[in-house]
This record gives sequence, C-alpha cells and structure tokens, in this order.
Amino acid sequence: MIESAAEATTQVGRPSSVVRSNSGTIAVAVNPELDAVTVGVVGMGGRVQNRIRYPTEGPPTAKEAVNIAAAIIAGIQGALQEDTRIAGIGVAVPGLVSQRDGIVRLAPHLGWKDEPVTEMLAGATGYPTSAANDASLGALAERTFGAGRGVQDMVYLNGGASGVGGGVISGGVALGGTSGYAGELGHMRVRSNGHPDSAGSRGTLESEVKRERLLEVLGLASADVNEFEQALLASSSLAVRSEANRQLDFLGVALGGAINVLNPRLVVLGGFLGSLYALNPERLHKVVAQEALPASWSDVHICRPELGANILMVGAAELAFAAILADPAGLATIEAGRSLESSS
Repeated sequence: MIESAAEATTQVGRPSSVVRSNSGTIAVAVNPELDAVTVGVVGMGGRVQNRIRYPTEGPPTAKEAVNIAAAIIAGIQGALQEDTRIAGIGVAVPGLVSQRDGIVRLAPHLGWKDEPVTEMLAGATGYPTSAANDASLGALAERTFGAGRGVQDMVYLNGGASGVGGGVISGGVALGGTSGYAGELGHMRVRSNGHPDSAGSRGTLESEVKRERLLEVLGLASADVNEFEQALLASSSLAVRSEANRQLDFLGVALGGAINVLNPRLVVLGGFLGSLYALNPERLHKVVAQEALPASWSDVHICRPELGANILMVGAAELAFAAILADPAGLATIEAGRSLESSS
C-alpha cells in the first residue's frame, strides 16, 4: 500500500492522508485440482498477470501440491521486478476448509483429510498463507469484480475436475455457516438413486453432472476449461448432445431447489457448468422454471462469470489481499522478516 498526502479540500479540519493500492503489490493464488496444480500472479483489483498450470498424472497429495506450488512460486519470485512485493498466498481448495485454522478437513477427490496445507505452504515459501473452498472464493471474486457487482443475493456454482461446488452471497454477506462449510450445493440430491458422489451420497448433483463423463463422450483424456468448451460446442455427436442434455436437466433440478431455498437475484455458472449452459441455455431455463416456485424464479438471472477462467485465481488472491488491506503495515513486516531469513 502507498500512503500519500491528502488532496486539497474545502472541509474544515486536518485532512487525512490517502491510502492507495500499490501497483507493485501482488498476491499468489494456488488451486490444486484432480489433474493439475495452477498458480497465478494477481494484482490488486483482480488483475491476473500470469497463470501457470502444472499438469499431474493423478490427484496430487497435499505434500506434492505444496512442493509444486512452492517451486513455481520460487520461479515467479526470480522473475519479479525489484520493487514488486508479494502480499501473501491464497489457496482455493476443492473441499472443506476450516475457517478456524485453515486445515483442509476433507477434499474427497484429492484424497485429502485433515491436511495443514496453509501451514505447509507458508513454511515452504515464507509467505503468510490462507485457504478456503474454491467455489466460495469464486462467489466472492465474481461479486467483487464480475457479474455480481452490486448484487446482494447470488449463488455461484463451479464445475471442475474435482466435482461441483457452490458459494452463496446472502444479503451482501458470504454464507459460511458455523465452520465455513456452507454452500456445498454439489451434494444436493437430484434423484432417488444413482451412483455415489465423492462423499458417498447417491443421486446428488455432483454424481449426475460430471466433467469426466463429458470428456469420455467427447473422446478426450483431459482438457483445460477453454479446450473443453471448444470441443463441447463444436461437437455434432448425438452421444455428446444426449449426455449434455441429461446433465443440464439434473443441473436444472438442483438450481430450482437452490432458488426455492435461497431466493437469489443472480445465479452464476462457472467452469464446465458454464460451458454446458452455453450449449443449450433454453433447456436449462425450462427445467428450472418447472422446479422453482414461479415467484422466486421470476426474479432470477442466470449467467456465466465475467471473470471467466481467472475466477478462482482472483478469489484466492483476495484472501491474501484481505490481510494487507486490514493492516497495510503488515506487508513491511513480511518483507523485513524475509530479508532477515535470506541474509542469515
């Protein structure tokens, strides 16, 4: 942060100094997934300057994810300009993260349970580290910098390699619950039977709406968000269209239930869910209209995130910036501590 002299004013009294964001201050965002660890460099104001995706052969362990992220961050540090400072690290986790201690209580797709990821990454890099559920951070990012600006009540659903997660803004406040686990809309039941999801529950949104199944019918082993969407929208396969429509129907059932319970003004569909929506928005609207109460549905707008593929990077970075905005002097303390470590 930069503190400057106050601007001229006609008001009586001593003017306060003005605190502005320093363009040389960045945050590092980390998103471990089923098939990759992605690290981003984000400036204040939600500006993603760089994003590095490191593919993995399978779900990385917590230790592997930390080692990969730390190695990428070390490379980022070496390429930074001398006056650029790192505020900290934010981690977007596809799972349940305790608000009290930052421990990942459960990330079923990754196979993580009670992993102190923030402590491990802070120890490996020397930077303060915070973590939260990825979809909750997506909701925060989209409300701050995207389609949700000025919206007091919104639902964000993210579809990724690790399943479907949700984040809720209610009355302008992020809905967290007692321990920060609220918003797990992927585990809403959408049918009476079916395959189990990552938590073992059957017939849930996550068990019926799966990126993996769409990749199979598309004939792809893996793909990032943009590659997946291009393949889905370009496909003329009846098998692809049939599976996509089946998944859209279950997504509509879940959204109808969420709208009835939460009464949002806006629903934002991110990740592969946004690609599904782009393929056939009319079908989704029709199913939601059948499932939701007419009065609640009449006020809802469904859209894709304005932040696109950067949404989780922006949300994770906001975790790091939040501490600095609350205590601007803290950044100098971080840098001083790192200088002592490097000189010893």
